[in-house]
Amino acid sequence: MELILSPWPWYVSGPLIAITMFVLLYLGKYFGMSSNLRTLCTLCGAGKTSSFFKFDWRTQKWNLLVLVGAIIGGFIASNYLGAGQSPDLNPNTVSKLAGIGIHSAGKDYVPKELFGPEALQEPKVIGLLFIGGLLVGFGARYAGGCTSGHSISGISNLQVPSMIATAGFFFGGIIMIHFIFPLLF
Repeated sequence: MELILSPWPWYVSGPLIAITMFVLLYLGKYFGMSSNLRTLCTLCGAGKTSSFFKFDWRTQKWNLLVLVGAIIGGFIASNYLGAGQSPDLNPNTVSKLAGIGIHSAGKDYVPKELFGPEALQEPKVIGLLFIGGLLVGFGARYAGGCTSGHSISGISNLQVPSMIATAGFFFGGIIMIHFIFPLLF
């Protein structure tokens, strides 16, 4: 028998995120997933080629635990908390996405046409994911952090650069999905 649980509602998960941020602030730590990439690159010896990676990675061991927790949590959520559920999308959005070949919109949390096993065999999709990953990686470095770092940690610290960066993330996402994405499909 397979155990299927419902996702946690916002009024449970939201306060848990807030409590986590209060604890991190109290401990003088800053949350952000892109800093884990820097730590992993340092662990793999990238400090030999770039001064950006020359730092004591042991000070970030706690953040690597966050990364491991995110991976395990993502696995649990995708296999036990979201089975048979889909986001409630506007019918106009569903029809527009179907018009560009994404027929799983409104049926799955992520479009199978981009992230399903079959899609990862298409060179076009692999290329788009690779280029997108490079742009996100460059953008996170250029912005001094990623969406989770700026939008959760930075805004909770009332940092103006994080508020500007978060506005830029949303504005860039709107431009991407409305203007660039339709040209790609």
